[in-house]
Amino acid sequence: KVRSFEKTTDDRQHINKDQAEGIASSNKEIIVHKDKAVSREEKMELMGNREALEEEAHDMKTRDNRAHQNNLKQLCRICGVSFKTDCYKRTHPVHGPVDDETLCLLRKKEKKATSWPDLIAKVFKIDVRGDVDTVHPTRFCHNCWSIIHRKYSSTLCEVYFPRNSTMEWQPHSPNCDVCHTTSRGVKRKSQTPSVQQGKRVKTTAERARLNRGVKNQAQIRNKNLMKEIVNCKDIHLSTKLLAVDYPVDFIKSISCQICEHILADPVETTCRHLFCRTCILKCIKVMGSYCPSCWYPCFPTDLVTPVKSFLKILDSLGIRCPVKECDEEILHGKYGQHLSNHKEMKDRELYNYVNKGGRPRQHLLSLTRRAQKHRLRELKRQVKAFAEKEEGGDIKAVCMTLFLLALRAKNEHRQADELEAIMQGRGSGLHPAVCLAIRVNTFLSCSQYHKMYRTVKAVTGRQIFQPLHALRTAEKALLPGYHSFEWKPPLKNVSTNTEVGIIDGLSGLPLSVDDYPVDTIAKRFRYDAALVCALKDMEEEILEGMKAKNLDDYLNGPFTVVIKESCDGMGDVSEKHGSGPAVPEKAVRFSFTIMNIAIAHGNESKRIFEEVKPNSELCCKPLCLMLADESDHETLTAILSPLIAEREAMKNSELLLEMGGILRTFRFVFRGTGYDEKLMREVEGLEASGSTYICTLCDATRLEASQNLVFHSITRSHAENLERYEIWRSNPYHESVDELRDRVKGVSAKPFIETVPSIDALHCDIGNATEFYRIFQMEIGELYKNPDVSKEERKRWQLTLDKHLRKKMNLKPMMKMSGNFARKLMSKEAVEAVCELIKCEERHEALKELMDLYLKMKPVWRSSCPAKECPELLCQYSYNSQRFAELLSTKFKYRYEGKITNYFHKTLAHVPEIIERDGSIGAWASEGNESGNKLFRRFRKMNARQSKFYEMEDVL
Repeated sequence: KVRSFEKTTDDRQHINKDQAEGIASSNKEIIVHKDKAVSREEKMELMGNREALEEEAHDMKTRDNRAHQNNLKQLCRICGVSFKTDCYKRTHPVHGPVDDETLCLLRKKEKKATSWPDLIAKVFKIDVRGDVDTVHPTRFCHNCWSIIHRKYSSTLCEVYFPRNSTMEWQPHSPNCDVCHTTSRGVKRKSQTPSVQQGKRVKTTAERARLNRGVKNQAQIRNKNLMKEIVNCKDIHLSTKLLAVDYPVDFIKSISCQICEHILADPVETTCRHLFCRTCILKCIKVMGSYCPSCWYPCFPTDLVTPVKSFLKILDSLGIRCPVKECDEEILHGKYGQHLSNHKEMKDRELYNYVNKGGRPRQHLLSLTRRAQKHRLRELKRQVKAFAEKEEGGDIKAVCMTLFLLALRAKNEHRQADELEAIMQGRGSGLHPAVCLAIRVNTFLSCSQYHKMYRTVKAVTGRQIFQPLHALRTAEKALLPGYHSFEWKPPLKNVSTNTEVGIIDGLSGLPLSVDDYPVDTIAKRFRYDAALVCALKDMEEEILEGMKAKNLDDYLNGPFTVVIKESCDGMGDVSEKHGSGPAVPEKAVRFSFTIMNIAIAHGNESKRIFEEVKPNSELCCKPLCLMLADESDHETLTAILSPLIAEREAMKNSELLLEMGGILRTFRFVFRGTGYDEKLMREVEGLEASGSTYICTLCDATRLEASQNLVFHSITRSHAENLERYEIWRSNPYHESVDELRDRVKGVSAKPFIETVPSIDALHCDIGNATEFYRIFQMEIGELYKNPDVSKEERKRWQLTLDKHLRKKMNLKPMMKMSGNFARKLMSKEAVEAVCELIKCEERHEALKELMDLYLKMKPVWRSSCPAKECPELLCQYSYNSQRFAELLSTKFKYRYEGKITNYFHKTLAHVPEIIERDGSIGAWASEGNESGNKLFRRFRKMNARQSKFYEMEDVL
């Protein structure tokens, strides 16, 4: 056994330092007196001695801290009791998920808490989330565990909280209670009894007697304090008023444990003690949620009425009336009725002489405040007595309830609703988040909303809508940069700061004099902060998904999150006004959608979330907005490069994010599928869409694709494009331009965004509709008979078709094909209308069959899940595509001999392979981003602030 040192660590440290300084100074003095020129070796020796002493002091302090931490491991975090008192050595961790027994109990009681910190905070009102291992114990005892169980179960068990208040833990110090208690608790060797020892025993007994006396005095003081708190001597009846001289123990059983009066409106605690309702409620409010008799945890919700047999005994007690000149003996149960008779008689005596002559009584509301108080003094006293007895002294609640009932009785429900809202703390105004939703959904600018807010406030006199600053505060909680998170390992070249909101798209871009000038305004979120914000928005859906799959809600992952990335350019977005630099009146939006979330469970992966509407603008989260032309390769790469760098860093790291009170792990899979053909070629370094190499999925040339319409497979990839670019750049085989171009299959620039080779369903629809629009014109002009036709003739066919479609289908001609126009054009009604302009019946049949085949193929690439939505058409796709190709090469040979459009090739050759790989084409389309483009235009028209720079922030 090691005894504690006589001196504390800090004292020892001071002594060691003083000694070191003393030695150094004395030595120095001696050396100076001996010889003025001190050698370098002697100085080094002195410095070494001092460093050794300081190092020894530091080691001793470290040992003390380690010993203190070991002592903490033996104590309960909540009550401070040593674990040695429990013979079974049962302990529980303060942090982490609850054990199976507790989880089972919580599920039975339908409680949401699943971690120990939540339960400890609810039961003991202790926040353990900010605990430090060097200050706080990390486990708690089985007795406190039993108290938690007692709180949530309906069974009785003898567990008591051993302290009147929770422990307060302090850092280690020279007078540390934890270490001193441990050192004093060490046993010594037994010695033979002696005279001195006998004296010591005697003094110990005397000290114990004194301690008991001090404890009794403290209990008496505590009881007197509680009596002062309740102050009920004028309300409750004393036991001295009992008509019969009952035994002392019986009187104790029918009296309140706090005020010692006869029980009035008795309640029973979970520990089976009896109190007056008002007394116990006041004590709990002032002294904390404990039973005043035994200090067992007790909450107002735990109080219950005693059994009926006890109440009958209480009501049958005989008491003497305390009113002067009334010696009547009455039953305790009828005392209230008897007392009210006394009050009625007194009131009649008071009001007998009122209004005998003089001025008539004025209306209550026309009186001064002093006169109102005087007239209502008796009513006020009665209300106060009722509030003390029934509502714990809350006079305001009683008066407001009376007013509420009076309003309801007169059918003034609107005023009553407003009063009820005020009573419940809601107020009559709307929540700032609701006001923000109203502003955004009705497309109101800040100034328009402010005008509405001021008008409503002036007209109604109430603040129903909240001011703009309240909306901006509410908005912060909904935007990226609000939640804290961590990456493991930390993201390369990305700041660890999580409080990052809207940032400038050009931030971090090193600019020199020789660089390409970037004339653009760009605003964006940091990619990881935006993903965290989206996940926190989906917290409920994730937890519900785990519950639906019968998974424990405390599982921490890893969760695999699949992201769909979309990017699209917008044409004319010009504005009437707005100060700022001259920027292109075109815009580019980059956004992402969380498509699905899965969790690894055992050897399988269970999908707990899947986006039901993957093409809705509501789930398409904007990440970056820029006023730039998508064809401007330099600007596009300058803005998107930091974003792509963040994306690449996130691929090799895991996100740690608190969700449902538990730290969970997330991994991300990025799939760039929401790009139209133009932008896909731009970011993957391919030649433009008019190139000989017509496909972004395979290496086929236009001639090869027209000769072999159906049988192709996906061969292109981002990695292969990078390799081909290196070949194109370095020309290692010293080939000619044509030979080199044939080798790299159309790669002519460096790919800078990784995309998934796929078909964008929306642009596929638009591209194919554009081609059918041309076929209709050619069929009207009978191009299959006469291939040599002038441009004027072709223009005339187009005008004829536009006029007829407008007349029959109400389709207005458009400069550029839109999604809505394409949907209406690709229908049987449109073919029927076009056939009216074609004379030949054989061409009617060919055109109708072509459209019929197309309409059978279209649902396969448009639906979000073709295997569920159109399984028959999915099975027939190969046959339909081959028949479609056959028609093109025979009946429409005049158009498709030696050539074919990009989207016809993709539709016929690649759809089945993509669906086999991804399960869908429609779900991965860019339609959500296109819908977001409409919102961009709409929000930009609001023009929230009169500056292009700030305006982009508001739109984002």
